Amino acid sequence: MHNVNQLILGDNLEILKKLEAETIDLIYLDPPFFSNRNYEVIWGDAGEVRSFQDRWSGGIDHYIAWLKERVMEMHRILKPTGSIFLHCDWHANAYIRVEILDKIFGGNNFRNEIIWKRTNSKGLAFTRMAHNCDSIFYYTKTDKFTWRQLYIEHSEKYLEDFYKFDDGDGRKYQLADLTNPNKDRPNLEYEFLGVKRVWRWTKSRMEKAYEDGLIFQNKEGAVPRLKRYLDEQEGNPIDDNWIDIVNVNSKSKEGIGYPTQKPEALMQRIIEMASNEGDTILDPFVGGGTTIAVADKLNRQWIGIDQSVQAVKVTEFRLNQQQDLFSKPFIVQLHKYDYDMLRFQNAFEFESWIITQFGGQPQNKKGGDKGIDGKSKENAPIQVKRSDDVGVNVIKNFFVSAMQYDKKLFEVNKAADKIVGYIIAFSFGKGAIQEAARLKNHENIHIKLVRVDEIIPIAKKPTLSVEVKEVSSDKKGLKEIGFSATGHSPAGIEFFSWDFDYKDNLFKAEVLLDKKGEQIWKFKPGQHIIAVKVIDNDGLENIEVIRLKVNGGVEREK
Repeated sequence: MHNVNQLILGDNLEILKKLEAETIDLIYLDPPFFSNRNYEVIWGDAGEVRSFQDRWSGGIDHYIAWLKERVMEMHRILKPTGSIFLHCDWHANAYIRVEILDKIFGGNNFRNEIIWKRTNSKGLAFTRMAHNCDSIFYYTKTDKFTWRQLYIEHSEKYLEDFYKFDDGDGRKYQLADLTNPNKDRPNLEYEFLGVKRVWRWTKSRMEKAYEDGLIFQNKEGAVPRLKRYLDEQEGNPIDDNWIDIVNVNSKSKEGIGYPTQKPEALMQRIIEMASNEGDTILDPFVGGGTTIAVADKLNRQWIGIDQSVQAVKVTEFRLNQQQDLFSKPFIVQLHKYDYDMLRFQNAFEFESWIITQFGGQPQNKKGGDKGIDGKSKENAPIQVKRSDDVGVNVIKNFFVSAMQYDKKLFEVNKAADKIVGYIIAFSFGKGAIQEAARLKNHENIHIKLVRVDEIIPIAKKPTLSVEVKEVSSDKKGLKEIGFSATGHSPAGIEFFSWDFDYKDNLFKAEVLLDKKGEQIWKFKPGQHIIAVKVIDNDGLENIEVIRLKVNGGVEREK
């Protein structure tokens, strides 16, 4: 099961197939709508364009088939108590409900079609009414599912119209009916305060409420009524018509410049309604990252998937903005791994990780391993060298260690001309390669040399340089400073992100998505630390930290 939160770059269908069955508590998906095809390409990077081209090679039937195979995998990985919320619009909502959700989840597990009013009508449609609502289909896997009734606050007008009474203590209340709508309840028919009716409560409960001052009778013979205090009410129960959540626009504080970004309030409502703290939330179309950001804030575990490098990295930086010392860690899984990060990370952690990636079983203990770090599926010993140009002595020493590790297995593999052991390293020197070949050809001992890039794809992170120049200043001493960032990568540069108040080695971007690498920022006199990151099309990144002294002029400190 997932013990860490994960952001994964790739085709969600392939990734969904690798997830364990019945491990996800809640799925929210906002797939590309069957609408304006040009508008659908949002980030514009290679992964998204490639997926876009595949999806639109046919009409509505192709679109439904494309989405259906993904939803089938989502049904497989959803827990029996789990729920799914599928966000769509009028172009294909009927097809999606009938051809996908009813067939996969069953019409009996349909809970609601939530109508979200995302915008007000703009302009004149002339021949029809404006389309300003989306559909969110809510299904569960079974009839036993996680559910929590949520409430919204009453409107001011509602409060004025209904909560108009108080006892002089400031506590507002309304008067509610105490009679029972079901008249065929002889056990609840009795006289109370001189009035005979079929009541909602038993007589003893009515008398207790009267003693507690909760029942009001304005005159003798009048039908008693219940005082319903405002401060004891949770609000209006939420129904399936959501008109109270405002869409993200250019002036929204939470806006990141992503055209179809969903508001955090929308995701908070869904997550709080259909999951508990510690549950695992999946968003297979991460987009602007709202689901993941909110799930993290609400102390849920999460998995986010997207085929766009920019979607994954922007979501990563968005998470970094809101994390603190108590936040749970997360990993970002890209197409390629950063050579420098792997090459110079903790040796023991790297050994365990690369053996697992290789399909073996790490020894998971420090020291005393006698040169053996793990074993293959066939139990052959594995040694890991976190280095380049591994030399001939490593081969000779490993030969002895492999033979001592399991003498019987060593002799069996040697006799059958099978691999007696593996050495994993970043690269091997000429002498090591020659010695491995000599052992195999002359002594029938096959030691397999495996480069790290044969197990996982690796690449060098992009290079980055930044120029700084003063643009203007004012009488208050504020300096307007221009920054120009340049990045290079064989994969191509995707975007830049900027943190103009870099502290404690924590990158919290104030500019998440900068395609050009050009920024102008105002600074007060004093010391300032600025950090800029460059991200390439493989998702690899580099950072440069700039220290500035702003006083009479601008001085860049090395």
